[in-house]
Amino acid sequence: MDFRVLGPVEAHRNGLRIPLSGSKVHTVLAALLLARGRVVSDSRLNFLLWGWKPPATSGAQIYTYMSRLRKLLGDEVRIERRPPGYLFQAPHSAVDLLEFERLDRLGRAALAREHHQEAGRLLAEALGHWRGGALANVTEHLADAELPQLEEARMHALESRIEADLALGRHEQLTAELTGMVAQYPLREKLRAQLMTALYRSGRQSDALQSYYEGRSLLAEQLGIDPGEALGSTYAAILEGTRGPGPGGATRPVPQPAAAGCTPSTLPPDVDGFVGRDGDVRALRTQLAESAAGRAPGRLLVTGMAGVGKTALAVHVAHLAADDFGDGRLFAELSEADGRPRRPRDVLADLLRDLGEPLGEHLGEHLGETDAGRPAAGPGADRATYEDLVRLCRARTRGRRLLVVLDGAAKGRLLDPLLAALPDAVVLITGRTRLTQVTGARTLALAPLADAAALDLLAAAAGRARLLAEPDATDDLIGYCGGLPLALRIVGSRLTARPFWPVARLAQRLAAPELRLRELSFDGMDVARALQPSLHALPAAARTVLARLAGIGAEPFHAHRASGRLGLDEAAAEQWLEELVDGALLDLCGVDLRGRPLYRFHGLVQLFAAAQPVPPRLSSSSPAAG
Repeated sequence: MDFRVLGPVEAHRNGLRIPLSGSKVHTVLAALLLARGRVVSDSRLNFLLWGWKPPATSGAQIYTYMSRLRKLLGDEVRIERRPPGYLFQAPHSAVDLLEFERLDRLGRAALAREHHQEAGRLLAEALGHWRGGALANVTEHLADAELPQLEEARMHALESRIEADLALGRHEQLTAELTGMVAQYPLREKLRAQLMTALYRSGRQSDALQSYYEGRSLLAEQLGIDPGEALGSTYAAILEGTRGPGPGGATRPVPQPAAAGCTPSTLPPDVDGFVGRDGDVRALRTQLAESAAGRAPGRLLVTGMAGVGKTALAVHVAHLAADDFGDGRLFAELSEADGRPRRPRDVLADLLRDLGEPLGEHLGEHLGETDAGRPAAGPGADRATYEDLVRLCRARTRGRRLLVVLDGAAKGRLLDPLLAALPDAVVLITGRTRLTQVTGARTLALAPLADAAALDLLAAAAGRARLLAEPDATDDLIGYCGGLPLALRIVGSRLTARPFWPVARLAQRLAAPELRLRELSFDGMDVARALQPSLHALPAAARTVLARLAGIGAEPFHAHRASGRLGLDEAAAEQWLEELVDGALLDLCGVDLRGRPLYRFHGLVQLFAAAQPVPPRLSSSSPAAG
């Protein structure tokens, strides 16, 4: 027989739940189980059932509850009257609490021996016995008496499991879970210190420090105390340039850009358990190998709509291609956080630093800038210093087996000077559009994931068993995300951060179209924010076209249908549609029976477009005329 208290109090025989009715019977059973083989006195039972004011008939009622339990549980269990109370014995039964405590002890012992893999496995198995809040169907008196120490034991086990996972380098996967836990337990310092460590090791130093400042403020306001050792030492370690304490207080150094003569690698961390794009990975990996060997052009493009996973794919394949690029792999962002393109010379300066060039504090002089940071007077100053940067970059990369990932290209003309400075390097570029100005480049256009791949990606974050237990709700979630990896990662992270939520709960929150984009935002990831740069890159008239077409929905349509909504002739409407295709906010999805191109909104883009203001008038001019 199995008894469970780490969730609703239940008894199971041969896998079938024994029907127990009423909170009082559940409370008596829980009190007997929690006694761990000791006598539970009448006075304690009175308090756990009725608080400080038991009824006059309490003794008779307790006797009735014990008789009912004996009848329901059968001969496998003995409930004896042992003055001053009752004794529960079930020697051949299992209790989830006892199993949790056994695995927790073993896991912590393994952690103390620095057997992190074993510790993580044991502690995860221990936590798997929890089925939500413990003692969920007992009286408030028992819950108040027993729940705090049970919850504390669970939190200690969780913190120990996270410590093991951090030691195993799983910081990327932990950030979403820890963010949710810190939001739920904001004053728990060890959890916040672990979140800071995970964020810092994921390259998010500013987020790690912000979490510390929030915790310090909460501790001062609510408890009137300063941060303790766990939080303070992690903060100090981050400021000193280490990755924060690991097991036993050890610290790990932050990788620094390589000095001249070393092999630089400034790629972001690879996505652990990258899933969903096996074909695209093989194709891009083959193309990079051919480019590295000089059998194909050294310019490659990965394109697709915002949130489709261009950067994740490029970084993943760049890590796989380490052997092909023995002289280094560099990464540079071509856009600011708000989507504005960075100046080519700033990108070149970053690449030169990564290659070990000591620009340092004299960068303003190298770039022809004044102390105030403004360009120096005269057109010749900028041109000459920029040409110096190009020559320096050419010299540092000449003849080297080097891969450079340029992430977030928006305009081809801004790429030209960068590519001119990297003639011998293989350059992998990500961007929303095809960037036809990049001569000879091979393009890989990413589409949203098919349902099977979307399930794999969601399962990698939330757990396959949990999703398969609610197949209809899981199908709904995948449908609402439309195969967009960013949306799937948000959903998976939210489920991970809320381990006790049914999948159906999140599916219900996403069901309303007008609320879906608001729900697809979590832990710094936001679908609507990811689409904003695509919108801002459009001319004003094209934004009007986008907003007016939102009412068409997510079904395929042709230019003639669009012309009616826009009040334009079909030729002008088609030109505007092509403008939206070029801006990665509309897809070409085939032709109709008359050979006319068919267009379609991604479902989330359509909701994003519907949220934009609709100006009263649209110019009849085409993009070319405008």
